[in-house]
Amino acid sequence: MTTLAHPTAPAGPVPRATGRVRLPALRHLGPNWYATVMGTAIVASAGAGLPLEIPGLRAVCVVVWALSAVLLAVVLAARAGHWLYHRDRARADLLDPAVAPFYGCAAMALLAVGGATLLVGRDVLGERAAVAVDAVLFGAGTLLGLVVAVAIPYLMVVRHRVGPADASPVWLLPVVSPMVSAAVGPLLVPHLAAGQGREALLLGCYALFGVSLLATLMMLPLVFGRLVAHGPLPLALTPLLFLVLGPLGQSTTAVSQLADVAPRAIGAPYAGALGAFAVVYGVPVMGFALLWLALSTALVVRAVRRGMRFTMTWWAFTFPLGTCVTGAAGLGRHTGLEALEWLAVALFALLVAAWSAAGWCTLRGVVGGALPAAPPVPRPAAVRTG
Repeated sequence: MTTLAHPTAPAGPVPRATGRVRLPALRHLGPNWYATVMGTAIVASAGAGLPLEIPGLRAVCVVVWALSAVLLAVVLAARAGHWLYHRDRARADLLDPAVAPFYGCAAMALLAVGGATLLVGRDVLGERAAVAVDAVLFGAGTLLGLVVAVAIPYLMVVRHRVGPADASPVWLLPVVSPMVSAAVGPLLVPHLAAGQGREALLLGCYALFGVSLLATLMMLPLVFGRLVAHGPLPLALTPLLFLVLGPLGQSTTAVSQLADVAPRAIGAPYAGALGAFAVVYGVPVMGFALLWLALSTALVVRAVRRGMRFTMTWWAFTFPLGTCVTGAAGLGRHTGLEALEWLAVALFALLVAAWSAAGWCTLRGVVGGALPAAPPVPRPAAVRTG
């Protein structure tokens, strides 16, 4: 869910801050960097949920979870430094329609690490500590996600100047974070006392599911319409097409996870109906996700043949694909269909390949100094003054 393009730094020297030390390396470190956290955490969560017993996989997932937790701490600290020392750039990012939607990644990073902590981090922390960590990250991520889901569309309406040709998959990022909450929240349901608390969390997650689903249904026609009317995205931005898989796979994961815990939180006949809904909703949506995956892959192959090189947009391959892994695995649990289980395994293999490529290239760019320099975009963003 991932990006990455930032506007070119303005000409001239970077303004000095009186009495403060400037940190140039942080100036262009935008909210898109949370995608590295999301993409890493989902590898651990997806691997833990696979229907196959693979020797050593659980231990590897624990290591990847630990890496995602470290990345979260590092990016949080770096982003705090960005706002502290480069407030002018941070405010400009909020007014840039190409960058502002990536604030949704901050909420999803908190939620992804929280979910992975309860799924695999408990092997290290113990169940009680893992539940506490997940509860804190779930609460913070959900609150931030709801704020972003309102604030960024508000800025798009009031301050950003965009047209049909500017429609981008990144517009989904602010509104998909509540769906991540809906998928992660069910993990906490069994740890609440039976009664009102469990039912409130369950139904609250369904409400978050609805918030994100309906908002996504408003955005998707704009994205596809832009492709049909104006052609493929620029080469460097082509990986962003994978972001569409995020709400598809995450919503399928959410209804499966919610159905798993419904019998413990809500009585008949609703528990059974929610189990049926997981299959009735999840199967057709997963089918569409596979269609979009094929289309996006074809466009990425086209971009590679035309010279596409690594940018931070490659992280768009990771988290959205991971949600399809967890969605397929959930459908496999509820239907007992082995084909869905093998689909989850195949998608997980693609996820690991994508994460390895994006991670290696990012590490090389950071060590070599090319990142987090700001890559150019075709034009600076315009904002309304009224």
